[in-house]
Amino acid sequence: MNIKKWYMANYPEDTCGAYIDPATTFEDLFAALDSYQDVYKYLGTGDSIIRERCFSKLAEIIGTDYDYIYEQWMKA
Repeated sequence: MNIKKWYMANYPEDTCGAYIDPATTFEDLFAALDSYQDVYKYLGTGDSIIRERCFSKLAEIIGTDYDYIYEQWMKA
């Protein structure tokens, strides 16, 4: 699932969503976390609210809780 399309559909009032890399998917985000990479690089924006919302959606997609995703990010 494309992150930018999902984000813009769910948070149209957040103009910072326009900065999300249009090619990035939740699979890419998961791979970045799994390999301890800089997720802001994959998202194309350093906005923490966008990161939190994307982490919440990723947790939903893979069937885990937000804390698991957050802890993986903290290891990077």
